[in-house]
Amino acid sequence: MIRPVNFGYNAETAVNNAFQVKGKDDDIHKKALKEFDTFVKVLEQNGVDVTVAEDTKEPHTPDSIFPNNWVSFHNDGTVLLYPMYAVNRRTERKEHVLEKLAQKFSIKRKIDLSRYEKENIFLEGTGSMVLDRGNKITYACLSPRTDEKVLADFCTQMGYTAVVFHAVDGNAQAIYHTNVMMCVADKYIVMCLDSIPDKTEKERVIDSIRKTGKEIIDISLEQMNHFAGNMLQIENGGGQKLLVMSTQAYESLNNGQKQQLESFNKIIHSPLTTIETNGGGSARCMMAEVHLPVLG
Repeated sequence: MIRPVNFGYNAETAVNNAFQVKGKDDDIHKKALKEFDTFVKVLEQNGVDVTVAEDTKEPHTPDSIFPNNWVSFHNDGTVLLYPMYAVNRRTERKEHVLEKLAQKFSIKRKIDLSRYEKENIFLEGTGSMVLDRGNKITYACLSPRTDEKVLADFCTQMGYTAVVFHAVDGNAQAIYHTNVMMCVADKYIVMCLDSIPDKTEKERVIDSIRKTGKEIIDISLEQMNHFAGNMLQIENGGGQKLLVMSTQAYESLNNGQKQQLESFNKIIHSPLTTIETNGGGSARCMMAEVHLPVLG
């Protein structure tokens, strides 16, 4: 996780992120910092090993709090760097973050896909892709930030199969990142089926999920708007599975959905309203999960 030094509304990303709204608060950074620190504390209180890297003042990166878009970490020791849509997000790829991780984890190779920025095509990490790591499947809704050519390169290099589709919000606008409408866990998948308008594409996604034996927990467009799709299942130091989300997302769920999810794992949540409003991302976007081997 990246602790921000100058969090704020980013006009460059707002052009195709309908979840992002400029807040009226003067203390946006101060409030975001408090939410960040509280979130880290909640994770650590639940036994999660959190590596926090401090952001740097220069270059100015208002969205640095969302590291999962520029980097992903894999259990074979691979680190991937991704091409970013917004020019002012590209400088989030800061070497000191990887250096800090290298003190605890084994990094065996780096794959740098950021060269696609020169072609003006993008793949924003585990925002653009929701990975079923166990089955080597990546789910991806196409958007200005998620290009099939870059996705195919990822799949070739990492041995994944892509399930590609289009997804829209309640206003029929393309959803900018797959991870706001879908979360893949070990035994279930939370997703907003209503966001996939094409019946053939929807059936293809459902069929892929069924073949993996995972249960689908459907959320509504309204719940998606409250970031109920932006969840992440993680594992703490004791091997316990936890489903992490924001308090806004948790409160949008009905009792039946909560019971369904809690039958699989414990739910933990933290208030992230300032970050969600101004940044257009939530709990999942703030966590770049580390699957790298731990140094012996």
